[in-house]
Amino acid sequence: MTTKLRLPGRPEELTLPALLARNAAEYGDLPALSWREGDGWTTLSWTEVRRKVAVLASGYAALGVERGEHVLIMMGNRPEHWLSDLALVHLGAVPVTVYGTSAPEQIAHIARHSRARVAVLEGARELARWEPLLADGQVPLERLVVAEAADAGTHHTYGSLHASGARTHRPDAFEKAWQETRPEDPLTVVYTSGTTGDPKGVRLTHRNIMLQSVRLDRRVDLPEHAEHICYLPFAHIAERILGIYLPLLRAAHVRLVADPAAVGSAVRELHPVQFFGVPRVWEKLAASVRAVLAQLPAAQRDAIEAANDLARARAGHRERGEQIPAALEASYARAKEQVLDPLLGLAGLDRLQWTASATAPMPIDVVRFWAGWGITIMDAWGLTETSGVCTVNSPDGFRLGSVGRPIEGLELRLAQDGEILTRGGTVFGGYLRPDGSVESAHDAEGWFPTGDIGRLDEEGFLWLTDRKKELIITSNGKNVSPALVENTVKEHPLIGQALVHGDGRSYLVALLVLDGELAPAWAAARGIEAGPLADLAAHPAVREEIARAVAAANARLNRTEQIKRYRLLTEEWGPESGELTPSLKLRRRVVREKYGALIDGLYEEPYEEPYEEPYADAHEGPAAGSPDTA
Repeated sequence: MTTKLRLPGRPEELTLPALLARNAAEYGDLPALSWREGDGWTTLSWTEVRRKVAVLASGYAALGVERGEHVLIMMGNRPEHWLSDLALVHLGAVPVTVYGTSAPEQIAHIARHSRARVAVLEGARELARWEPLLADGQVPLERLVVAEAADAGTHHTYGSLHASGARTHRPDAFEKAWQETRPEDPLTVVYTSGTTGDPKGVRLTHRNIMLQSVRLDRRVDLPEHAEHICYLPFAHIAERILGIYLPLLRAAHVRLVADPAAVGSAVRELHPVQFFGVPRVWEKLAASVRAVLAQLPAAQRDAIEAANDLARARAGHRERGEQIPAALEASYARAKEQVLDPLLGLAGLDRLQWTASATAPMPIDVVRFWAGWGITIMDAWGLTETSGVCTVNSPDGFRLGSVGRPIEGLELRLAQDGEILTRGGTVFGGYLRPDGSVESAHDAEGWFPTGDIGRLDEEGFLWLTDRKKELIITSNGKNVSPALVENTVKEHPLIGQALVHGDGRSYLVALLVLDGELAPAWAAARGIEAGPLADLAAHPAVREEIARAVAAANARLNRTEQIKRYRLLTEEWGPESGELTPSLKLRRRVVREKYGALIDGLYEEPYEEPYEEPYADAHEGPAAGSPDTA
């Protein structure tokens, strides 16, 4: 069910502190926030959360933080981060979370652009990147607060800030401060990680976020006060909505997972009813399940595949809005109880009622894979600039492969070139300028160009096709969606990452990366020693399989979209090495620059299209791709 909790005002009039006040007054004994300490969980109730927030707000005020100013935060998903975010909002300040994987030059840009005087950091790793900025005359930064006291040195510690807040706290001043907050006031600034250029500061108000939270809640079917496993960075708009703002609206229970790599163990322990993952998370989970299935006896795999077929058939009826035949429902119920749930239970996925993804188009093969386990991933679409989702699939209306229909109060239309335009109360006012003003990004009629290309079907479902700036225009004048080609070739489980290139060229080439989890399992199942990825990428059997994968993908693409040559790389891409943004989006410019020589090498010899169909045999002819390693 969607929340039936009393709202302390109309959605457009709400502020975040008003929700916390309601929660403490009406749901004070319910669990609000939990985090790992040792072998167990430490939990705060909503009453305890508000008390700590009040003390912390006084501590930040004693440090000199004033209403309206930005305070930067670089910490993992730990209680000091979550509570500081709320405390600053109650003070009237604007918390700005910075990705922990940000490079020093990105940190310097954000510190300079935001004009923040205070930054709150986790420990030594963060301090090493921030301390030099205190001596930078172009950066207004004056004070650092460090959560790990042992790493703080001469800087303020989170503990001392809390202690000063306890000494100076005045309840009347705290209540007065948050009640002065207005819906049009800024709630946060989110710096988009960006696939090119410097991050942009997206200014979001209480009204933007409250409307987003209420409208999203109306589309999501969940029990009251459901737990949320919070593991994505708070610098990501999705986790800010799901891990801070929606829980306050629902008086829900947030479980903080400090290490994203530990989310699997948290899911296995907690058996959540809801789970959100970006596409790469779902891809990794699917790869892990496939690797386990490959080791099972044939008879057990056959039983699982039969259960998968039933689940997909049932999902198909739901997708088309049809009544599920009684015989199918009964067969699925037996298969779910006897085959699917016992296996899902091992992974902690057996109680899921709502599963979702966003930030990038979900590969359809991954969606269909999970549908075979009775897990319908409700894909959504939105941007930081739209306060989160614009469109969402929901149990009462979904189309697998689409990103759903618009949320209440949001308008969509397509420009002549297919770009998606949007307007409504959840769309931001503009980008933050260095002087603190806001630069509008809307046209004269209030439409915001999203940069995404898509189509709307007759039922109002949105289907994404590409990013406007990422469209490849070949030398023949043909437009190609790189995401379409990349997702097609990535449907083979061995291929974890891909980049297609061809702008201004006569044909497409690709850089491919083995899946770091599935490739070793695939090799072991075939008696190949599962060594480092570099060794696997050079193995003849792996190279032959990749060639077959490229040929199979090409057979499904038109001639312009087909990959004519490729290179198989030896290392996975990630945020730390720069090829992915912190939200796991591909930084195409970075990849092209880093591997420019390899890409150019794929064009060194002239390519002539064979007259006959070139993809019938994956081992013959250059059209099947060049299975070189690099």
